[in-house]
Amino acid sequence: MPTLLYKAAVRDLRGEHLLPLNQIRDRYPDLYDREVAKYAAWPEVTRHPVHPLACTWNDVLFFSPVHPGPIFDAIRASGRGVPALDYWTLDANLLPADRTCIRLMRYDPTHSAPGPEDFVPYSVRTVAELSSPSETALRRLRSLTADEPLLPWADIPHVLFRGSLPVSLFRDRSGRPVAQATGNA
Repeated sequence: MPTLLYKAAVRDLRGEHLLPLNQIRDRYPDLYDREVAKYAAWPEVTRHPVHPLACTWNDVLFFSPVHPGPIFDAIRASGRGVPALDYWTLDANLLPADRTCIRLMRYDPTHSAPGPEDFVPYSVRTVAELSSPSETALRRLRSLTADEPLLPWADIPHVLFRGSLPVSLFRDRSGRPVAQATGNA
């Protein structure tokens, strides 16, 4: 069985490639405006460096080595309602190590820029080792109050890939190719 990476399903998918924000800005300005809006409270995050890849947050695609199920179960345990989550999967073997890294995350309400020590080299073995959420992350999510910001991935490692990827590499939660599932074939 392959080691999987997870990504929230993309709404209003256009084209045959999944693009990072900087490429979306140039090709689909309306989508860029929608996607960058999630950073409105902390726009500096979009300029944070991704040291190992010599780029910024806006130049990478984001994946989780952790299945979303345990994360959202922990949020529900806090009493918070969460919308149904649709996600895609990607075989971790498909990402080249020279264009991919892992950012070790920790909850940081100030959204400070990461240092070089916050990143580790990418390997499928490391992804597999990081595939379970930490007890610290689950405890934080289970104890969320109604007025705290909902940041499910704040202390879950991020797999960062510099560049774009063909949508045909992704599968939906049922294992069907995403291009087929979304009608983009």
